Amino acid sequence: MLKAILVDDEERARDVLATLIGRFCEEVTVVAACKDLPEAVEAINMHRPDVVFLDIEMPKYAGFEIVNFFKEINFEIVFTTAYAEHAIRAFDMAAIDYLLKPIDIARLRVAVERVRAKRGIQPQQLDVLKSQYGQDELKQLVVTSRSEQVVVQIDRIIAIEAQESYSLIHTADKKHLSAKNLKFFEGLLATDPGFIRTHKSWLINRAFVRSYSKAHMSIAMEGGLACKLSRYKKEEFERLMGG
Repeated sequence: MLKAILVDDEERARDVLATLIGRFCEEVTVVAACKDLPEAVEAINMHRPDVVFLDIEMPKYAGFEIVNFFKEINFEIVFTTAYAEHAIRAFDMAAIDYLLKPIDIARLRVAVERVRAKRGIQPQQLDVLKSQYGQDELKQLVVTSRSEQVVVQIDRIIAIEAQESYSLIHTADKKHLSAKNLKFFEGLLATDPGFIRTHKSWLINRAFVRSYSKAHMSIAMEGGLACKLSRYKKEEFERLMGG
C-alpha cells in the first residue's frame, strides 16, 4: 500500500480527491488531508508518506515552497492545479507528475502508477525545482540518461535529435539519450525564442548555428554537428535567422 497525504486549501477539493483515490486507486491509503503547507509538513514528518498530492495556489505558501521545508524529499510529489499554463513546464522538466483540475480518473491512475515505479525525488530534481521556483524562464532540465539522472543547462544544448520514441540531446560537451520524444522537448521549449524546429527529427538552438546550405538543406552547428532542414521549415528558418 502507498501512503498518501492531500494538501489543498479548499475542503471540497480535498474531499473530491480523497473520494477518487478511495474508489479508483485501491493501492493508495490517504493518511492525512491538510489545508495548508505548514500543516502538511507536520503530517509528512508524522506519517512518512510515499506520495503527497499538493495544490499549487494556496494562501501564505505556494505548493512549490515545500522545497524550503525539507533538506531531503524522500517522497513523490504530484502537483494539482486548475491552471494548465501554471509552470507545467517546470513539473515536466523536473520529472514530477501533475494533475489538472477537475481531476481525470485515468490520469490519476497514471500518476499513481508513476509513484509506484519511482519512489522519492532525486537530489538533482530538488535542486532544479528550487532554482526554477518563481522563474518564468527555463534554465535547467533533468534528463534520465542511461539509468542515471543528469542536470542539463538549457543554454548548453546545441540541438535535440529525434531517435524514434527517444531524443538525443547534443550539448557542447556531451550527448544525453532521453526517454522523452522530440515533441515533448518542443513543447517544453516553446517559449524559448532560441530554439527552432527545423525538421521532423531536429530541434536546434540558433545560437550555435554556424552556416546553412540551401543546396543540401542542411545546417552546420558548432562542434561539427550537421542538422537537417525540411523544405516546409525553410522559410520560417530563414526569417528567424534574419534572412
